[in-house]
Amino acid sequence: MANSEADVSMENATLNETLANATGRIPSTPEGMAVAYSSLLIMALLPIFVGSFRSVKFLKDRKLNGEAVETMSSKDAAMFPVYASAALFGIYLVFKFFSKEYINLLLTFYFFCLGVLAIAHILSPIVHKLPDIFTNVPYHMIFTQGEGEQKEEIVNQEFDRKDLLALVVSAGFGIWYLVQKHWIANNVFGLAFSVNAVEFLQLNTVITGCILLGGLFFYDIFWVFGTDVMVTVAKSFEAPIKLVFPQDLLENGLAANNFAMLGLGDIVIPGIFIALLLRFDVSKKTNSHLYFYCGFFAYISGLVTTIGVMHFYKHAQPALLYLVPMCIGFPLFVALIRGEIKDILKYEDSPEVTKHETDNEESIKEESDEKKSK
Repeated sequence: MANSEADVSMENATLNETLANATGRIPSTPEGMAVAYSSLLIMALLPIFVGSFRSVKFLKDRKLNGEAVETMSSKDAAMFPVYASAALFGIYLVFKFFSKEYINLLLTFYFFCLGVLAIAHILSPIVHKLPDIFTNVPYHMIFTQGEGEQKEEIVNQEFDRKDLLALVVSAGFGIWYLVQKHWIANNVFGLAFSVNAVEFLQLNTVITGCILLGGLFFYDIFWVFGTDVMVTVAKSFEAPIKLVFPQDLLENGLAANNFAMLGLGDIVIPGIFIALLLRFDVSKKTNSHLYFYCGFFAYISGLVTTIGVMHFYKHAQPALLYLVPMCIGFPLFVALIRGEIKDILKYEDSPEVTKHETDNEESIKEESDEKKSK
């Protein structure tokens, strides 16, 4: 959702603060807005690009190690907007009946922990490539519960001193955010969340991706235009769930506070679909990333359109209204022209996952038929 500061979307928000006079802030200059929106566009593209290539490596490593790949099924994709709506409305009720100061205190601590781990995950490979300045000792942490046959493994994690160094550096960013809530620290957390989400949230098929994006297309429109729920939650929700960039940076420097914003949902949701397109390109083994770049270009076009419409009408816009048709339509149109529409629709990251789902559905159907026959 694209919005003004009074109408920030919790998940899907692109913000142009037009209430400067009402809040006593200096109105944004054309130059300031251009810098802010350009910066948001670049920051949005970065986690999609990096996360997509990391998702390819993640899937490859999982398969090489014989580990199961957890993907979103078509049923999960269809139900996701329902679950998201229930969660959004639940948070709305919580903020309505409880003190938002205490709730935000809990949320701050929660996102502090998540953010530190997310940054550490990104920094760890970088730290491991640095020259050894100390002896790197490996560790293996195992945590179980129960005894004998009931013994269950809860934690089985291998790490080393370089991983701990990455964690310490990440904790530094976390403390910075915790103490000052600075917009740069917020962006570091937001970018880390987005990269990890695009990497780990794996769609198995393009059809599943279309179901997910299609459902969230209507979800975004309903909660932005139909109710005040998303707006109320967003105004009360203090967490790094959005990227921000000041429109008055040229005038006030790092102390600027007239922010343009982009919700992480507007990055992650299209991002996981674009990452799937990259994995499809890689599966063809042609050294071409055609469909990935088609999706990438479509995302740029959709986001620019969102910003343009919002700026022209000076009104909140559900970003997925523009992103979803472009991110789905353009790659599929290219596939249709190239005669590869069947290939892209039949592609599966993990065929065994789909087979398992089909077997489960057949098993449930057989059980149902047996009960009817009795």
